[in-house]
Amino acid sequence: MLRTNFEFTLWLVVDLICLTTAVIALVMAALAREDAYRAADKQTKSFWLVILGVTVAVNLFVSMLFLSLAGLIATIVFFVDVRPALAQVSGGRGRRGGGSSSDGPYGPYNGGR
Repeated sequence: MLRTNFEFTLWLVVDLICLTTAVIALVMAALAREDAYRAADKQTKSFWLVILGVTVAVNLFVSMLFLSLAGLIATIVFFVDVRPALAQVSGGRGRRGGGSSSDGPYGPYNGGR
Protein backbone atom coordinates (compact mmCIF):
# COMPACT_ATOMS: atom_id res chain seq x y z
CA MET A 1 0.00 0.00 0.00
CA LEU A 2 2.77 2.41 0.92
CA ARG A 3 4.64 1.66 -2.29
CA THR A 4 1.63 2.36 -4.50
CA ASN A 5 1.01 5.68 -2.73
CA PHE A 6 4.65 6.64 -3.24
CA GLU A 7 4.53 5.71 -6.93
CA PHE A 8 1.31 7.66 -7.40
CA THR A 9 2.78 10.71 -5.65
CA LEU A 10 5.98 10.48 -7.67
CA TRP A 11 4.06 10.21 -10.94
CA LEU A 12 1.90 13.18 -9.90
CA VAL A 13 5.00 15.31 -9.19
CA VAL A 14 6.62 14.37 -12.52
CA ASP A 15 3.37 15.10 -14.36
CA LEU A 16 3.07 18.47 -12.62
CA ILE A 17 6.64 19.38 -13.58
CA CYS A 18 5.99 18.41 -17.22
CA LEU A 19 2.79 20.45 -17.25
CA THR A 20 4.44 23.51 -15.70
CA THR A 21 7.35 23.52 -18.13
CA ALA A 22 5.00 23.03 -21.09
CA VAL A 23 2.80 25.96 -19.99
CA ILE A 24 5.86 28.20 -19.57
CA ALA A 25 7.15 27.20 -23.01
CA LEU A 26 3.72 27.83 -24.55
CA VAL A 27 3.57 31.32 -23.05
CA MET A 28 7.10 32.11 -24.24
CA ALA A 29 6.30 30.82 -27.73
CA ALA A 30 3.16 32.94 -27.84
CA LEU A 31 5.01 36.10 -26.77
CA ALA A 32 7.75 35.80 -29.40
CA ARG A 33 7.32 37.65 -32.69
CA GLU A 34 6.34 35.68 -35.80
CA ASP A 35 9.18 37.13 -37.87
CA ALA A 36 11.73 36.06 -35.25
CA TYR A 37 10.93 32.41 -35.98
CA ARG A 38 11.60 32.94 -39.69
CA ALA A 39 14.75 34.96 -39.03
CA ALA A 40 16.09 32.26 -36.69
CA ASP A 41 15.35 29.63 -39.36
CA LYS A 42 13.10 27.66 -37.01
CA GLN A 43 9.63 26.24 -37.55
CA THR A 44 6.79 28.76 -37.62
CA LYS A 45 5.19 30.28 -34.57
CA SER A 46 1.96 28.41 -35.36
CA PHE A 47 3.84 25.11 -35.43
CA TRP A 48 5.30 25.65 -31.97
CA LEU A 49 2.01 26.92 -30.56
CA VAL A 50 0.24 23.78 -31.79
CA ILE A 51 2.97 21.40 -30.55
CA LEU A 52 3.20 23.04 -27.14
CA GLY A 53 -0.59 23.44 -26.88
CA VAL A 54 -1.06 19.72 -27.56
CA THR A 55 1.62 19.01 -24.97
CA VAL A 56 -0.27 21.05 -22.36
CA ALA A 57 -3.55 19.33 -23.28
CA VAL A 58 -1.99 15.87 -23.07
CA ASN A 59 -0.48 16.65 -19.68
CA LEU A 60 -3.83 17.95 -18.44
CA PHE A 61 -6.23 15.37 -19.80
CA VAL A 62 -4.38 12.20 -20.88
CA SER A 63 -2.17 10.33 -18.47
CA MET A 64 -0.10 8.26 -20.89
CA LEU A 65 3.63 8.00 -20.28
CA PHE A 66 4.57 7.87 -23.97
CA LEU A 67 2.63 11.02 -24.86
CA SER A 68 3.91 12.86 -21.80
CA LEU A 69 7.50 11.99 -22.68
CA ALA A 70 7.02 13.08 -26.30
CA GLY A 71 5.65 16.39 -25.04
CA LEU A 72 8.53 16.76 -22.61
CA ILE A 73 11.00 16.25 -25.46
CA ALA A 74 9.22 18.92 -27.54
CA THR A 75 9.33 21.30 -24.57
CA ILE A 76 13.04 20.66 -24.01
CA VAL A 77 13.75 21.26 -27.71
CA PHE A 78 11.93 24.58 -27.48
CA PHE A 79 13.90 25.67 -24.41
CA VAL A 80 17.30 24.46 -25.63
CA ASP A 81 17.17 25.23 -29.35
CA VAL A 82 14.34 27.56 -30.36
CA ARG A 83 14.20 30.00 -27.45
CA PRO A 84 17.93 30.93 -27.54
CA ALA A 85 17.74 31.39 -31.31
CA LEU A 86 14.70 33.65 -30.93
CA ALA A 87 16.46 35.67 -28.24
CA GLN A 88 19.53 36.10 -30.44
CA VAL A 89 17.48 37.26 -33.43
CA SER A 90 15.32 39.55 -31.31
CA GLY A 91 18.27 41.62 -30.18
CA GLY A 92 19.28 39.50 -27.22
CA ARG A 93 16.14 39.98 -25.16
CA GLY A 94 16.01 37.35 -22.49
CA ARG A 95 19.75 37.29 -21.84
CA ARG A 96 20.90 37.43 -18.28
CA GLY A 97 22.00 40.88 -17.26
CA GLY A 98 20.15 42.72 -20.00
CA GLY A 99 22.69 44.67 -21.98
CA SER A 100 22.45 46.64 -25.15
CA SER A 101 23.26 45.97 -28.77
CA SER A 102 26.66 47.63 -28.34
CA ASP A 103 27.78 45.27 -25.58
CA GLY A 104 30.81 43.16 -26.36
CA PRO A 105 31.93 40.01 -24.57
CA TYR A 106 33.60 42.04 -21.79
CA GLY A 107 31.13 44.88 -21.43
CA PRO A 108 29.93 47.91 -23.37
CA TYR A 109 31.90 48.97 -26.42
CA ASN A 110 32.29 52.74 -26.69
CA GLY A 111 34.17 53.02 -29.98
CA GLY A 112 37.66 53.25 -28.49
CA ARG A 113 36.99 56.43 -26.53
